[in-house]
Amino acid sequence: MGLSRFDTVKHLIVRVEHDSDLITFITSLAKSNGIKAATFTAIGALKHAKIGFYDQEKHEFIEARLSAPQEIASCIGNISVKEGVPFVHAHAVLADQKGDVKAGHLLEGKVFAAEVHITEFAENKLVRKGDAVTGLSLWDL
Repeated sequence: MGLSRFDTVKHLIVRVEHDSDLITFITSLAKSNGIKAATFTAIGALKHAKIGFYDQEKHEFIEARLSAPQEIASCIGNISVKEGVPFVHAHAVLADQKGDVKAGHLLEGKVFAAEVHITEFAENKLVRKGDAVTGLSLWDL
């Protein structure tokens, strides 16, 4: 088990630009503000999205495109450093107009309207490195 203690240093509240990709927007925001360790939540709606499920045996993502508008029922994630640059890791629960939900790793999401709350950590550096067991880039604590 890896464990690190982080104190929060600041909160950022941002309205995401229309038609931007949510993950790309948060990544750019992290880069421009020097954020290298944080958590975030997002609410709003997406015009369309791509989510992923990680196949634990094959060590690869299975992707699903959601072409209809989606309400962001829940979106949480974190920002850390991977290969020297900020890396956004997000999971989302998305609902269509009938209330049917899909959930998973948020790979893409074209924003209709979205608001993000970022909580930055004072230590400001959380690094990912490859994990041989999972095939994922996990926190190096």
